[in-house]
Amino acid sequence: MCAVLSRRDLAKVAAAAGLSASRGFGQASGPKASRFIVFFTPNGTVPARWRPTGGGSTFTFEPGTILEPLAAHAADLVVVEGLNFFGASNHEGGMAAMLTGTPGVMGESRGMSVDQFVAARLAAPTRFPSLELGVATSAWGGSTQTRMSYAGPGVLVTPDDQPARVLERLFGPAMPVAGADVKLERQKAVIALNRRQLLRLRAESPEADQKRLDQHLGALDRLEQRLAPGSTPMTAGCARPTFAPIANHGAYSAFPEVGAAQLSLAVAALACDLTRVVSLQWSHTVSPVVFSWLGQTEAHHELSHMADQDAAGVGRFVTAERWFATQFGLLLDALKATPDPLGGGSLFDTSLVLWCKEMGDSRLHVCEAVPMVLSGKANGALRLGRYLRTGGEPHQKLLVSLCHLMGLDNASFGDASKSTGPLAGLL
Repeated sequence: MCAVLSRRDLAKVAAAAGLSASRGFGQASGPKASRFIVFFTPNGTVPARWRPTGGGSTFTFEPGTILEPLAAHAADLVVVEGLNFFGASNHEGGMAAMLTGTPGVMGESRGMSVDQFVAARLAAPTRFPSLELGVATSAWGGSTQTRMSYAGPGVLVTPDDQPARVLERLFGPAMPVAGADVKLERQKAVIALNRRQLLRLRAESPEADQKRLDQHLGALDRLEQRLAPGSTPMTAGCARPTFAPIANHGAYSAFPEVGAAQLSLAVAALACDLTRVVSLQWSHTVSPVVFSWLGQTEAHHELSHMADQDAAGVGRFVTAERWFATQFGLLLDALKATPDPLGGGSLFDTSLVLWCKEMGDSRLHVCEAVPMVLSGKANGALRLGRYLRTGGEPHQKLLVSLCHLMGLDNASFGDASKSTGPLAGLL
């Protein structure tokens, strides 16, 4: 199992991440979300085609705009406009800063991402502290471009983009596999050997180096957890997902199929209380995915840089973005239709959902006016049906607000020199 950070260990990681030490570890009073879901889509947006009309609780999504597929969910959204990633720019900088609030040298994050921080703070009695799912996230390996979650400064958390493997991790193999137990024991033995060596080295190292070694030990724990197949008992509302075998999960043409399977796995993991923190990462910044199922021939990243003068090119990008909006709507539909295993209504009633992006205007390569959308009733902690213009507020304030909605009371998140406190008007 993945190790749960102690209060002391969390304090060390939080300090490295730039979190407030004075109020970072208490629990806020009042309603709070039980579950946290992060939904990421890449390559920024075209602000004029994303932005709703109106404001406050009176807003609409104009026909043909990116968010129009979510019109039926408008009363269940908080559309957030105008957040700035101060100190970050371009694809890599935005990807590193998006969930950490700590852009660093050459884009590498100096902090822990909010999903990992929340998972550690919740310390839920679930088999997985968090579950990271990907769609076409492996081809370019692990780097600042391709990863959004960090277990600590510079420590990438890799999403699993093979639905069949995720299914086995969560629910065990559908049929016994000959020799699987022997292979698993060998893999565990290698991990145990590495763990002993790291612990021996840690005992001989100065405190500054111990922090880095602790992060490597945590990575071994997560790797060991990913190897072990699950054996989840089926209960009311909890069922093993079914989907057809995917011949090549990394092929661009399989993108919708893999995404649908991962979405079903995310909801099933929550419904079975296997975890209370899930992220679903659709590709990565500079995404090369071609939306061939929409009749397109250019990569998503290429489309994201179409200038306003190329109306047809912008239109193709908007079409791809509307497809992503539809997938977000399908996630909300699934959450609404699935009971929370601990009671309190549906998963939608108990969850906080974040749709995030790493850039604002994709044509300008800027991390300004970055679009975000919140949803989920969060057990009554989040007031939905609003369009919130922030006027250029630091996005660290949103990260603080997410923590508060999950019941934490940290005064800052990420780079506290950029801002402290929650986002005004959100909570």
